[in-house]
Amino acid sequence: MESRPDRSVRPARRNEAGHRLRRAIGAEPVTPLIGVFDMFSASVAARHYDGLFVSGFGFAASHYGLPDIGFIAWPDMVGFVQRLRLAFPRHHLLVDIDDGYVDPEVACHVVEHLEAIGASGVIIEDQKRPRRCGHVDGKQILPLGEYLEKLRLVLETRRDLVVVARTDATDEREIVLRAEALAATDADVILVDGVRSAEWIRKIHAVTGGKPLLFNQIAGGKSPRFSLSDLEDLGVSVAIYSTPCLFAAQTAMDRALLRLREEDGRLPEVADGTVGVTDCLALLDRNLSRHHH
Repeated sequence: MESRPDRSVRPARRNEAGHRLRRAIGAEPVTPLIGVFDMFSASVAARHYDGLFVSGFGFAASHYGLPDIGFIAWPDMVGFVQRLRLAFPRHHLLVDIDDGYVDPEVACHVVEHLEAIGASGVIIEDQKRPRRCGHVDGKQILPLGEYLEKLRLVLETRRDLVVVARTDATDEREIVLRAEALAATDADVILVDGVRSAEWIRKIHAVTGGKPLLFNQIAGGKSPRFSLSDLEDLGVSVAIYSTPCLFAAQTAMDRALLRLREEDGRLPEVADGTVGVTDCLALLDRNLSRHHH
């Protein structure tokens, strides 16, 4: 493959987001990042956490109304991240770019866009199409050499972005092989998705040479329900929660609309613990740039 241009002559750094996330990963026991699927879910999550995860699962559901099997077009994802960064200038933004949108050159192009608009980091996986959520059956993975070449190009392209190298291997020998290979690269963090036990987190930790590990939690997924304290004890540095906002929204909307039918179309009173127009507008008003100091 043709080599990429010399990055040593690139212009000065445009943002510090990658450095901020890297410092947080090194300083905090476990850095939690909350999965968001649109601007409104991000507005709620940003009130409670300093880090947001731009979930491919959530974005495919919200933007297209489709499962996360490869429908996302990279300009849509870049546009979403740009809006997020404008509204949340100080939050960590880790972006799921799936398989880099298939082609290594496209992956590098997307990384350059995301760096320019102030993303904090990206996750790039070793799946091949049709891709799947990391916690469902039927995943297929690229030959290791092919993925490592794509990852190498992405790492050469980034300036300050945190890069999470992700494997979706499910065979135990392949998990160990790939975890070791990813740890030998310049990737900042390693993710083995769909890990099924604490024992396997310990095995991965033992072969990755102290490189930070990321653990992905999804309700109803294949991994155990660990607390942040549990993950700290297991040597995990980053925890992403892909879908708490999405699944909570689905549950709440179903309940609200069922109640509306039961009440013959009469809206409930706005009381403590519920949201009306005033509270909603107050939340959105915080995103206006004049409030960003």
